Amino acid sequence: MSSERTSDTPPSARTITLSVGNRPTASIARSISWGFTWRKFVHWLLEDVLVLSLLICAFVWHCTATLPAAAADGITDNVLGTPIVNPAHCVFTGTGTNISTWKFTIHGSDGIEYTTMVEPYLLLLFPPAAFLLFCQALDLLDFFSDTRRVRRTLQPLNDLAVAAEAIGQVTAATDPMGADKMATLEEAIERATVDSPTVATGDKDLRSIEVALNGLLRQMQEAKLQQMRFVSDASHELRTPIAVIQGYVNMLDRWGKTDESVLDESIEALKAESDHMQELVEALLFLARGDSGRNTLNHVDVNMAQVVHEVWEESCMIDETHRYECPLDEASLLDQTLVTVGDLGMLKQSLRIIVQNAQKYSAENTTITLDARRMGNDVCYLVQDEGIGMSEQDVRHIFERFYRADGARDGRSEGSGLGLSIAKWIVDAHEGTIEVISHEGVGTRFVVHLPAKQ
Repeated sequence: MSSERTSDTPPSARTITLSVGNRPTASIARSISWGFTWRKFVHWLLEDVLVLSLLICAFVWHCTATLPAAAADGITDNVLGTPIVNPAHCVFTGTGTNISTWKFTIHGSDGIEYTTMVEPYLLLLFPPAAFLLFCQALDLLDFFSDTRRVRRTLQPLNDLAVAAEAIGQVTAATDPMGADKMATLEEAIERATVDSPTVATGDKDLRSIEVALNGLLRQMQEAKLQQMRFVSDASHELRTPIAVIQGYVNMLDRWGKTDESVLDESIEALKAESDHMQELVEALLFLARGDSGRNTLNHVDVNMAQVVHEVWEESCMIDETHRYECPLDEASLLDQTLVTVGDLGMLKQSLRIIVQNAQKYSAENTTITLDARRMGNDVCYLVQDEGIGMSEQDVRHIFERFYRADGARDGRSEGSGLGLSIAKWIVDAHEGTIEVISHEGVGTRFVVHLPAKQ
């Protein structure tokens, strides 16, 4: 597409005409309409030839049907019951355009010529034929209205070409991103600092660029702050067990050599803190490997009903302070609609983490329910407790690393704050999602959605 405009008039007053191959829009519209009209003309012509052929065949059949049996060639049509005449014995005769002389003659086998005048039939067919030709001609005259419709249809393309041409031919003097504005933008970017990551030029033409850059800078600052919080929290979590270990080691050095009670207490504390530190380091290593793409998944068919049932049995054995319910029956354990594709060990680990989270924040003798079910195209496992619950604010942050809700910081429960982050990573790696519904003082329900095996 190209456009034409007079160079000595301002852009707002110039007239631009869309063209393709130096052909204006009106010419294109006429060409398209002519193509439609030509196809309609050929269509009507073929229909007229077909109708004329059918009328001639009907006329000949009518003339043949009126012959006496003696005039036929001795053969009768088995279907129509009319005599059959050799076409060589039939002839149309007449003088020029004088239809009163047109006649159809059949030379019968009895030696007699049977003649039928054509004029009465033509007079009979003239009104409908004239009406048909009039309708066809009227339809062909739609060429002009078709041209206007095509031109209106092409108008948006013409407007688009005008706008594109106007943008493409903007001079350096009127370019909104000229050298001066670029220099202003560069200065604003240089003024941005870590503490104040904001780009502001005061130029309305650069407003959209400012918004995009400020959004990018905010994301970068948030990522940096999140990384700093992660390092700080990891250091704090590691500092606590190290301080405890150092304290008990000093106590052993002073009194543990002679006091067996101090010795036993110190050994138990050192074991507990070393186990806690090992768990924390392993969780950090798992997340670090996940972030770097070094955690590998061994994909197999996994029946989530069987996984939920196994974790339910384990929980009943190792935790006698809570009631565990699992409504799955034998049929559910064999239900192939509850099969997903994933890493069996990791999926079981994600379920264990959520169950352990329910144990920590639920009072003794409360019920924890485990279940698996099919929801649409997803296979889901569910963990529901009757614990302390969480606020809406806490629910939005529970999968962040080292985050623990205010109710979890009262000293009743221990943990690194990485468990749910690991569970979230595992579910994300399986292209799944986690739905959390929680009410303070009522309980929490986790529903993990995983793609069902196709």
